[in-house]
Amino acid sequence: MTPKPGASTDANFLALGDSYTIGESVPEADRWSVLLAGLLRKDGLTITDPDIIARTGWTTSELSDAIKQSGNQKTYQLVSLLIGVNNQYRGQDVERYRTEFRALLQTATRFAGGKPGRVFVLSIPDWGVTPYAAGSGRDRQQIAKEIDAFNAVALDECKKAGIVYVDITPTSRTAAGDPSQIAEDGLHFSGKQYRQWAEKALPVVKKLL
Repeated sequence: MTPKPGASTDANFLALGDSYTIGESVPEADRWSVLLAGLLRKDGLTITDPDIIARTGWTTSELSDAIKQSGNQKTYQLVSLLIGVNNQYRGQDVERYRTEFRALLQTATRFAGGKPGRVFVLSIPDWGVTPYAAGSGRDRQQIAKEIDAFNAVALDECKKAGIVYVDITPTSRTAAGDPSQIAEDGLHFSGKQYRQWAEKALPVVKKLL
């Protein structure tokens, strides 16, 4: 990025999502979006740590409501969206997800100053690989199948909107049987797994900036 004379040289970054974006059960420094900002700076790009609108348990509709309630009117050089695991967890309809996800892509694009080329989406990770899932009695193959269905919708909507989609779901599945990639709560991922997401997003995001 080439800043105007006298302008701030730091790009700003907004991360929208749920527990995976807020980094449930990990330190702030281990959030994937914070790790990504650090990797970008290491590669010579000046960017702030992200503003975050995210909370554990949020679905697409709850995230949308929270964005409205936040009153945030800022414009960002980079906006990320990672949402949908709670839609799947609660058994919500995938077509409802499509409608609400599409609206969130539009909201993310508005935050990016109307530029879809400044927005990127991370796919929904597979919580079925976690110890929590193993002890829940739910069919982990069914969880994987449903998450793939939600992600297919997200990818389709991203293509229609001209927004970059970063598929971290296969990466999340490498956490199966590896306690070092799982947070202490047994349900969410650790900073080690989040770093892999950041590394996967890095080359894509560098092109956006």
